[in-house]
Amino acid sequence: MKHPTSLVLSLTVIGLAVVITAPGFGAQTAHPLADAQTTDANITRLTTGLLEHSQLAHHPFDDRLAGTVLDRYLDALDGIRSLFLQADADGFAGYRATLAQATRGAGDTSAAKAIFARYLERLSQQTAYDTDLLRNAKFDFTGHDSYSYDREHARRPANLAEAHDLWRRQLRAEYLQEKLGDKRPEQIVGALVNRHAQEVRTMAALRSDEVLEVYLDTLAHVYDPHSDYLGHEQMESLSIAMNLSLFGIGASLENEDGYCKVRELLPGGPAARGGQLKPGDRIVAVAQAGKEPVDIVNMPLSRTVELIRGPKGSTVTLTVIPAGSAIGSPTKTTSLVRDEITLEDQRAKARIIDLPTAKGPALRLGVIELPSFYADMDGSRRRSATADVARLLQKFNAEQVRGVVLDLRHNGGGSLDEAISLTGLFIRQGPVVQTRDSEGKIQVDDDTDPSVAYDGPLVLLTSRFSASATEILAGALQDYGRAVVVGDSSTFGKGTVQSILPLAPFMDRVGLGHAYDPGALKITISKFYRPSGASTQLRGVAADLVLPSTSDFREVSESSLQDPLPWDVVPAAPYQRLGRVAPYLAALRESSAGRIATEKPFADLADDVAKLRKNLLSKSVSLNEAERRQEMAQAKLGQAALARDGRALQAARPATYEITLQNVAAPGLPPPLAPTTAKTRGALGAGGASAPAEEERAPAAADDIILNESIQILADYMELLDHPASDHRT
Repeated sequence: MKHPTSLVLSLTVIGLAVVITAPGFGAQTAHPLADAQTTDANITRLTTGLLEHSQLAHHPFDDRLAGTVLDRYLDALDGIRSLFLQADADGFAGYRATLAQATRGAGDTSAAKAIFARYLERLSQQTAYDTDLLRNAKFDFTGHDSYSYDREHARRPANLAEAHDLWRRQLRAEYLQEKLGDKRPEQIVGALVNRHAQEVRTMAALRSDEVLEVYLDTLAHVYDPHSDYLGHEQMESLSIAMNLSLFGIGASLENEDGYCKVRELLPGGPAARGGQLKPGDRIVAVAQAGKEPVDIVNMPLSRTVELIRGPKGSTVTLTVIPAGSAIGSPTKTTSLVRDEITLEDQRAKARIIDLPTAKGPALRLGVIELPSFYADMDGSRRRSATADVARLLQKFNAEQVRGVVLDLRHNGGGSLDEAISLTGLFIRQGPVVQTRDSEGKIQVDDDTDPSVAYDGPLVLLTSRFSASATEILAGALQDYGRAVVVGDSSTFGKGTVQSILPLAPFMDRVGLGHAYDPGALKITISKFYRPSGASTQLRGVAADLVLPSTSDFREVSESSLQDPLPWDVVPAAPYQRLGRVAPYLAALRESSAGRIATEKPFADLADDVAKLRKNLLSKSVSLNEAERRQEMAQAKLGQAALARDGRALQAARPATYEITLQNVAAPGLPPPLAPTTAKTRGALGAGGASAPAEEERAPAAADDIILNESIQILADYMELLDHPASDHRT
């Protein structure tokens, strides 16, 4: 069954008809006003009603949720609990008793406005205090103190004296961070004074509808982390309204605790091509060509979008905290040339590898990299992930490829129908996914095509960045026992479905006046389950073989988000368990563990992972300059070692043939890829730009190490299938 957006939207609209004509909405329909204040109130009431009646949980906006909204709104403005005093929070507590009714009944947002006004007051006080310190104080970093940045649950400052002490420590951490970049004192002072002043100017310039957007987005998030309120500026651009994609660099962003976080990279975009930006990276500053960086911490996402977007061919420089690194860890800068995302760069591509063996002829294997489950929205299927992968598999069959790795590490999802049909390329027939809606009704979607495009040994390579539709395919093939799942301990764990509801049609329908475009609500309406009945929500799909990885952290998962919907089960759908994997898992794990324990690339990768894990657990950074420089030097050595490992793998690469959708129909194989050497890498980098520095190549090297091991696991699997001795079985 198809799942077009229009169908989902129309069903949701019908289901909401009772909501918008219920008591509380009718009061404003007789004489609607079109001033901004009334518009804000109408948007608030409508958003609350939609969340109550159409979100999957159907939870009323009661006093408990209203209290959570109040707490989360404070944290949305002051994520590290350093601005609002305890007296401020105590004063705001008076809103708890009336907030739910005021929001649902009158759309009253006076609490949000009063809190924001106090936020601006405290922010101005901090900026004045910091500016005075920067211009008059001496900063020394020879002691052995540290700054604890993990203040998510910290006690708020009791008074201004405590706040001053906290602001001083924060400023010292900022100053040291700049000093580690070898800037002169006058440069540091100028940069920090300008940064803090710019933050005050930016936040003070927010319009009332932008403040409302922060508040309503917070309200939506207490229902689940994927329900969002999208302001009207975001709705002006289709790319932003649908997935917050940023035209020009090809990245999807989200706001998390005041930080602009990279949610995913769009295949074929400058960010993905360069390899210097990763999902989970937090962008803290944005600079235009030849200009000073603008600090964007706590900046609304719509303003961040304005800074990052720009004309094609122009350069933007991002300062980021790398994914998996702690707040306060060394930042890195990456410059990207804004460009269009070409269609071909987003499509599936493949490689055929002739892997040498000790016992005979080379083993011919195939790797397919699938960046997303793409499809034409008009249903024409002129561009289809399933059709493209089927063509690549047909080429594999023609060239006598005996085993396949399907690389889904950077596949964040896409079309549900494509995930279902693509799963069908590897199984005869049967259920692929079950979907439960807000009424508890379960729909089972099957692969009904009895043909199989490829029936041989199959390895799925996944990561924490594999999400949504990817988890449907991986979960189904794991349930069937059709593929060995290899990679991070589990995938992301997003097992929910969202629908985007523009609010203007609702308001127009019942005569709710609006002085400006009211934006849209992205709302969670249903949940995914595997054929076995287990949800992909929260737990994701666990790997059969876990490999060391720089992305395998809880911080890159659904479980790290606030208020995620729970994992649960529904009855299993009838399906045929093929049992092709379980008998060989023990032997596969033993062989892989032996390589991981003895091969140098894995030792270097394990060191890098250990350092990342230590940073995440420490929750603080040293304010001793010598210690920090030593840490930076060690990190650089580790990254250099990883980069050398990657080059060694490339130099020793077996005969490898690149198969694209342009050459897939050509007879035979193209010329093999030339080994990548230090000389060729230095001459030309990704996308024709200069090659990135050594530390920028380390993440790509880690990807090569993991892919190489996945290929070795596939070879082991094929050996076991060819020689199914009793001692291989468990």
